[in-house]
Amino acid sequence: MSKRILPYLMWLLPLSFFTYQFILRLWPSLMMQQIMQQFQIDATGFGLLASVYYYGYAGMQIPIAILLDRFGARCVVCICAVLCGLATLLFTYTDNWILALISRFIVGVGSAAGFLATSKVISEWFDGKYYAQMVGFSFTVGLLGAIYGGKPVSLLVENFGWQHVAFVLAFVSIGIGFLTLLFLKTKKTKTKNEPSLRMKDFKKLLRSSTIWFLAIANLLMVGPLEGFADVWGVNYLMQVTALSKSDAAGFVSYIFVGMLFGGPLLAAFAKRTSNYTIISVCSAGMVAAFLWLLFVNSQLNTYTLSAVFFVVGILCCYQVLVFASGSELVSASMLGLTVAFLNCVNMLGGSFFHSTIGWTMDQFWTGEMLDGIRVYTVSSYQKALLIIPVAALIGGIMVMMLRLHKFSRSR
Repeated sequence: MSKRILPYLMWLLPLSFFTYQFILRLWPSLMMQQIMQQFQIDATGFGLLASVYYYGYAGMQIPIAILLDRFGARCVVCICAVLCGLATLLFTYTDNWILALISRFIVGVGSAAGFLATSKVISEWFDGKYYAQMVGFSFTVGLLGAIYGGKPVSLLVENFGWQHVAFVLAFVSIGIGFLTLLFLKTKKTKTKNEPSLRMKDFKKLLRSSTIWFLAIANLLMVGPLEGFADVWGVNYLMQVTALSKSDAAGFVSYIFVGMLFGGPLLAAFAKRTSNYTIISVCSAGMVAAFLWLLFVNSQLNTYTLSAVFFVVGILCCYQVLVFASGSELVSASMLGLTVAFLNCVNMLGGSFFHSTIGWTMDQFWTGEMLDGIRVYTVSSYQKALLIIPVAALIGGIMVMMLRLHKFSRSR
């Protein structure tokens, strides 16, 4: 096999899992009513179900990085992909609420290996000068999983039923795991890597108030992506429009389409101003977009809706600038740990938003029931989803405070 082709084939194996885990992450939002009926839960319960995925994902960021260094991507991806598949099967066929929560937590744990393993394989098989380029391209390909985890999967659910679709999704994940075990190779290097994660580094990072401030701001601004696009957006659009579930999922997918272009675009603007300024602008843009979506335009025009979601997707790429800002605050030896920490707190934002939105919807529930499950009005959705622009505004203000603090110290 050509030495020029082999690195790309090795890269495709973990990349396929990174892409596929987006589908596993998103598909519960496409069958919210069916899941609520199966487990006899309300919006608070569904928010908890959605949030446990992020607890597993966030909590395993640093442990997965350590496992990849010790055992390599081949074994880690195989185990994590198989875990995701088995957990999805458990979720599909259980009526036990505790087992359902555990299964989604395990899916989050397994999914944590997707991007980290892809990054690991890139560092092993590609020259260092191509690392950033390949990581960026991996994100682009990975987002295709989020796009195709929307309308196409929703159409499959409508035609074949959610349990049949989940069964297939589970076995595809298991198949990816075994293909990785069979074909992924570890490229031997001449030099040994020194341990990158040490206890003193953890302590030093956790003592940095600036890093904590940036991490919390990042968490507060993640609502449009992890709160709306991941779970609640499809059902909200179905409530306020005459859209079918598949069409609503298609519109929400425009957020992920916008993210395909957002990273390079925001980075280019940041070079002309600063990371903090562009992050704050993204915050203001998300606040305006969601206030319009929730309260201003009662008759949502499909073309305008597509454009707004596309722009929101671009703005969601502010996270790239958060990581860049974090890298400026630490030494080169702590870069990997800092990015892992920021991403960990960022993913906890999903748990915060899902739990808060679900609980708030139940506080404004009018008492209406249908087929044994609660029915939520447009007003209850609007009041609950208001947490997204409010949190984004607070996060943007925190980032501007960091910008002013940095400016005052430089004078």
